[in-house]
Parts: sequence; structure tokens; C-alpha cells
Amino acid sequence: MDLAHVMGLTRSIDKYVRVRAEGQGWTDSEVVMSLILLNLAGGECVEDLNRLEGDEGFCKILEKVGKYGLRRKERREMERRWRKERSRGVPSPSAVFRYLGGFCDERQEGLREAGKAFIPVANEHLRGFAEVMKVFLSFMQKQRRQEVATLDMDATLVETRKGDALFCYEGYRAYQPLNTWWAEQEVVVHTEFRDGNVPAGYEQLRVLKEALRCLPEGVKKVRVRSDTAGYQHDLMKYCEKGENKRFGKIEFAIGCDVTPEFKKAVREIEEAQWHVLHKEVKGTQVETKKSWAEVCFVPNAIGRSKKGVQYRYLAIREPMEEQLTLPGIEEDKVYPFQTMKLEQRKYKIFGLVTNMDWEGGKLIRWHYKRCGKSEEAHSVMKEDLAGGKLPSGEFGENAAWWWIVVLALNLNQAMKALVLGKSWISKRMKAIRFSLINVPGRVMERSRQVFVRLAKGHACFEWLVQIRARIAALASSG
Repeated sequence: MDLAHVMGLTRSIDKYVRVRAEGQGWTDSEVVMSLILLNLAGGECVEDLNRLEGDEGFCKILEKVGKYGLRRKERREMERRWRKERSRGVPSPSAVFRYLGGFCDERQEGLREAGKAFIPVANEHLRGFAEVMKVFLSFMQKQRRQEVATLDMDATLVETRKGDALFCYEGYRAYQPLNTWWAEQEVVVHTEFRDGNVPAGYEQLRVLKEALRCLPEGVKKVRVRSDTAGYQHDLMKYCEKGENKRFGKIEFAIGCDVTPEFKKAVREIEEAQWHVLHKEVKGTQVETKKSWAEVCFVPNAIGRSKKGVQYRYLAIREPMEEQLTLPGIEEDKVYPFQTMKLEQRKYKIFGLVTNMDWEGGKLIRWHYKRCGKSEEAHSVMKEDLAGGKLPSGEFGENAAWWWIVVLALNLNQAMKALVLGKSWISKRMKAIRFSLINVPGRVMERSRQVFVRLAKGHACFEWLVQIRARIAALASSG
């Protein structure tokens, strides 16, 4: 709560989201911050707000923080929002559902249908979250300046039983938000909530442009990594030709489709042209079973134009373990990846397309890093936070819920990176809750000040004092 206030998160929510800009009752920042704190505390549904409301000490602190730094006039304006005396520390579940309804656009959502890729246009309130994200990223950049932004674009399936949800390619009802992860800062830059039937690569160029607009000042170079969903020629052309006025040419490494034409080009590679792929283990380069080679390949989509762009293609092969075929079992088994027989041996085959001139092994290892933190963030959002349990059958309400989950993830990432220190960067929410959030204390009020009293000799006392001192230092530097 202290960190969110210092980062300007609460002020930016009120400024840009504006569902409750006019009228009575809860403000935007009060509702959104309550849901962010619900995520961090371990709640997974709107009704869990009643658990927070049952903690009188928590509500007392929340009220104190909400009024911190406000002038007398601003405090009176907040009090006038309530016709009667405010009776709760956090919004009720019914109030939150009414609030989330402000993110719905019935006309847009009525255009959703099975078998058709369609993304409802976000209303002004939902678009406001992107502006909030810009404020957040600017603060992160001031504290940890990064001149390079490596953007990992990846979609994740969120299974649901909501009757209005559409079926995904795996055969169950789901939504499929597309997220853009900034590897150097280890935060989500942008997200777009989508139906499960919308392909991950659908309109990915537009999403990339929106993510680029979120990047703060000081970023000079952008690189993009993606799986085969990003193998979109309009996206690659945009990056290669430097059509973005701010960043110019954007380097990329994207998984490419292993088509019959690509396989044909792979067959033409001589055995001597294959190079062993190494991986780094404790500072030492260790050989793997995989190997890579340059591929002379021009896809039909860009090969018909004399002025078309040219890219560099690499093939990665991995030998498949020899298995005996039992009688009655067909040999032509269908695998979730492409296979080829080369030199009397069967291999898994993968492709990579890039406009970078790095040594092949280095490039492949760098691309593999995409599967680390960005995919871990998906797991955190769906399992550690409340992203895996969407609150409504309404698309707009779920889209706002997902944005709030992303803000909760980023706030926790900022806490670890800027306050807790390097040893906490890799820790999941389970460790954060055990060591920090779930520390018991008694909340007391005396002389218009709030005190938190811990058990005598509690090991966390000095640590908590240091944490608040570091956050105060961030306030003075920001």
C-alpha cells in the first residue's frame, strides 16, 4: 500500500480509469486497490473481499493510507461522496460487480461469436489501464534505468466454465489474453484480454504498437521475441523496415512454421553444416543433443516481390529417442511438433526467423529465455493471483479483472526489485505471503496516529522498518 502510493498508482487510477469520476461512494482507486490487495493477500473471487472487511486492523490502515497526503479540502470532498457515514473499509462484493459493469460495451460484446476471431473494442475506462501502466513503468524506469527493452509476446489460456465464453483450440471454454513482458524490468508492459477462439497471432502487430507506446523515456532499443504465433509477415516487415518513428528498426527472433517447403530446405543442408547447440551450466558451456544450421529459405509470402524483405532462417533439430514399435501399433504417430528423417535418424524439427546477425547458438539460447520469466508470470497470474478465476460472464468485466491482476503482479514485482532486494526476485507469492503479508500484528490508534504492534522480539520487526525506510527513500528520489 505504501509502495503503490509512492509510485503514484492510486492517483493515476483516479485520473485515467474514471468509472467513478462523478457521483457518490467509492472512488476508482479505492475499488481497484482493494482488488489489487485482495490478489496479493490470496483472495481469488470478489466475495473474498468480505474476508478483508473482517480484518478491522487492515481496514483501519487502509483508511489511513487513503487519506495520507490529502489537504483538508480534498478530505472534505472525499467525505461528501458519502450521503451517510461510511461503514466499510473495502467495497462490498455487490458494489464491485456494479463497478466492473462500467467496463462493458454491450454493442461490441454482442459481436462476439463462435468460429469468428473478433476482439471487442475497449471502452474509455478499460483503455485507462494502459495509461496507468505508463505511469507505473515511468517510475520503474527512474529507479532502474534500462536502455534496451526485450519484449516477449505470448498468449495464455484461462479455462473457465462461463457459458458465454467461447471454445479455444484445445476444445474447452476459455479466454486467451495476449501479454507483453519486458524482460529487463521483469514486468508486464501491456495486455489485451481476448476470447479463447481468437488465435494468439491475430492482430499481433497492433498489440505490439500499443505496447511500444507504453514504454517510458530512456528506452533506446527494442527487441521482440515470440513463438510461432508471432510469425506474421506484417509484424516482421514493420520491425525490419524500422516503421516505428521512435525506435526505428526493431530486432526480432520468432519461431517460424515448419512447412513442407521449410522441410525441403532443411533436407538440402549438408551434415557438416550442422553445429552442436551448447547451453551454459554454472558458467561452463555444455553440449546438448540439439544442433542448428542456417537454412536457405524464402517463403512464398515474401518471395514474389523483388522489393520484399529478406530474413535469416535457422533450423534446430533434436534426435528422438529410439523406441520399439509394438505389433498392432501404427508407426505414423502424430506428434505435437514436426519431425523429419535425416541420415536414417528421426529428429524433432523447429524453425527460427530473425533479422539479427548474432552467432546462431547465442541467438537460439537468447530466444529460449522467452520461455522463462514470461511464462512463469502467466503461472503466477493464474495460480498465485486471481487470474485463473474470472468473476463474470461479461467480457468487459473479465477484461478489467485481468488488468487488475496484471497490476497486482507488477506491484509485487516492483516490491521485490526496488525494496526487498535481489534475493527475493525469484520468490513466488507463497514466500511473500509467508514472510511479509501474513505477519500477525495488532493495529492501534492513538493521538490521530496508527501503530502496528508486533509480538515482542519478532524477527520481522527490523526488516519491516527497513522496508518502509526504503519506500520512503523511493518517494524522495521519485
